[in-house]
Amino acid sequence: MSGSDINYDEAMVRWEPDSRGRLEQAALALFGELGFEETTVAAIAQRAGVTERTFFRHFADKREVLFGGGTALQDAIVGGVREASPDLPPLAAVAEGFAAAAELLQGRRQFALARSEIIAANPGLQERELIKLASIAAAVGETLRARGVDEPDASLAAQLGVAAFHSAFGQWVATADAPALSELISEAFGRVAALTS
Repeated sequence: MSGSDINYDEAMVRWEPDSRGRLEQAALALFGELGFEETTVAAIAQRAGVTERTFFRHFADKREVLFGGGTALQDAIVGGVREASPDLPPLAAVAEGFAAAAELLQGRRQFALARSEIIAANPGLQERELIKLASIAAAVGETLRARGVDEPDASLAAQLGVAAFHSAFGQWVATADAPALSELISEAFGRVAALTS
């Protein structure tokens, strides 16, 4: 257990196991009930049974509840592209990267569903989501260039990969009985390949 999971409440010390998970769940519930803008950090902390100080140990602000995993997602994608066989063409290497991301996201489907609904209801959050996707595309393009892919092919493959992922992710969160995200990503990349052949 880390020090961030301990709440010092005046003279009383008590453990708060999985305070980050409880904060995520409380925030998602309140965003759904009250709306993102109307939900305060104080309300999230109270619902989770922790202090505001504990909230700020885990998240810089309430937006980070929704976007805090972006770095891990980008790292998984970039790592998958970097580790793809050197013989693969650029788009196939990008597909490997997004397949790695599917593994990371599959176990967090309920969080992804709630997150998507909250983002869809808030234009400011939609803008932040587009910025996140642009950042992923830039990182993937950079990784492809490091693999020896010239421009504009590196940037085009990265952008097509993000578009395929975005399409697959949208299907995954829109349907209750959707196939595994990895399957949808594979299908989306197959459609991109067919369209560009």
